[in-house]
Amino acid sequence: MTDFAAARQFMVQGQVRVNDVTEPRLTSAMLELPRERFLPAALADLAYLDRDLPVTSRSSGPQRCLLKPLTLAKLIQAAAVESEDRVLDVGCATGYGTALLAHLAASVVALEEDADLARDAERNVDRLGFVNVTVVRGPLGDGWPVLGPYDVIVVEGRCEIAPHRLLSQLGEGGCLVCVQGRGPGAKGIAYRCVRGDVSGWPLFEATAPLLPGFAKPPAFVF
Repeated sequence: MTDFAAARQFMVQGQVRVNDVTEPRLTSAMLELPRERFLPAALADLAYLDRDLPVTSRSSGPQRCLLKPLTLAKLIQAAAVESEDRVLDVGCATGYGTALLAHLAASVVALEEDADLARDAERNVDRLGFVNVTVVRGPLGDGWPVLGPYDVIVVEGRCEIAPHRLLSQLGEGGCLVCVQGRGPGAKGIAYRCVRGDVSGWPLFEATAPLLPGFAKPPAFVF
């Protein structure tokens, strides 16, 4: 039987902290949260490996996953979430990233377009006692402007192009983090809104499953 508490400790000490994720509130949340509860029972023993883990079974279309712990931790740390922040978590899947963010922020809007995943996310955050999370369902690429603007937007997956509709939902000084690009050229990216202008910069090399709604449109070929 897997010792999940020991595996969680190893994940933080052996994967996260050694790769410069040192924000104490974040690492404390990762030590506390039972990541295995956010996965199908058959995959629970893999919960603390540094890999993307599927939470849906699909024969076509993008596979939905929990992001690698290190990738998610680097994105969240780069967003510099403050205790008074309002956060939009795009592609929350079963809610693990949402729960991490709920430890750090005043409120989290968890956006999911898959009905089953949205129900799982709501169930998981409720069972863990989070009262500062609102799970909503809609197309991921549209964001959730009705509750914006947001101080932080975390995109839990890869975008092939800049997520412009999400960027328009950042408040002044707000930060959006995502994995962006295609193939080996993909990188963790941070965008910041300053006086209405948004600029982005690369953070680290990264891979992540493509999120629905964020594929690059096919180019017209003569």
